[in-house]
Amino acid sequence: MDLTTRYLGLPLPHPFMPGASPMVDDLDTVRRLEDAGASAIVMHSLFEEQITREELGTLHELEVHSGSFAEALTYFPDPKDFVLGPEQYLNQIRKIKEAVRVPVIASLNGATPGGWLDYGRQIQQAGADALELNLYYLAARTWEPGPLVERRMLEVVQSLRSEIRIPIAVKLSPFFSSLGFFASQLDGSRADGLVLFNRFYQSDINPEELEVVPDLHLSDSSELLLRLRWLAILWGRVRCSLAVSGGVHTALDAVKALMAGADAVQMVSALLRNGPGHLAAVCRDVAEWMEKHEYVSLAQMRGSVSPQKSPDPAAFERANYMRVLSSFRPEPAA
Repeated sequence: MDLTTRYLGLPLPHPFMPGASPMVDDLDTVRRLEDAGASAIVMHSLFEEQITREELGTLHELEVHSGSFAEALTYFPDPKDFVLGPEQYLNQIRKIKEAVRVPVIASLNGATPGGWLDYGRQIQQAGADALELNLYYLAARTWEPGPLVERRMLEVVQSLRSEIRIPIAVKLSPFFSSLGFFASQLDGSRADGLVLFNRFYQSDINPEELEVVPDLHLSDSSELLLRLRWLAILWGRVRCSLAVSGGVHTALDAVKALMAGADAVQMVSALLRNGPGHLAAVCRDVAEWMEKHEYVSLAQMRGSVSPQKSPDPAAFERANYMRVLSSFRPEPAA
């Protein structure tokens, strides 16, 4: 069975890899992921705020009123809360490159143009084979128009592209008024790939303490549905690679993502729950499913359920929407 794929221009034996997570902080776990057959290792993000805080570290130590500079930094966790600071992150790239033979994809997380993007060049120099740029931004300012947010994000991608030669994947949230148009703009800005989607972790509220509480829930297969829709919409309409992130737990989940158009399948929650060996099991089960259904290659299956088959994708989506609503039948009364 031919499971080979190309992601970000990198030839891979199959599309399955761990997504960005703390698993890469431990070299033994990284080696276990490679032993399980991971086609690449994706590192967790180095945050724009981490880099900015380190650059301003001397000023921060001398400043009497430390809360008076960079409002965002006063809400940011202390540096000790992160396992890897900026310099440690670069060293970890080097260590992982020495420990494994598969491509290593580093990650930067930020949303504003600035000097922090210089770390893209340092990440490249540390040996990363590609860079995932996580554009995580919650547009909560009531005066900030959507086009301004998108223009700023495009500037980030363009600035990073001018700094480095290695491939860039842009990890997106689904919350854009015209995601397809923004994806095409990123494609035109020479992004090499799009990762669908970032998970916007929702905070809970402690009513007794009047505090906002971070609340992390691992994903499940239900989160895949939104990703399937946009993979299918974008497949064949953008030049760059497409990766799915979030909601892939089983071989059938992976088959759906590949049919929708994914070039790469990133898994995190499933590996955290079941261990690195689960990646090998999913890869094996996908190959068995394809053989049973008489597929000879991944290329044959990819994009087979795309709305590209429809002359009017918007009408295709509305038709499915109406079909879902009309299919509901209430349970009969007892």
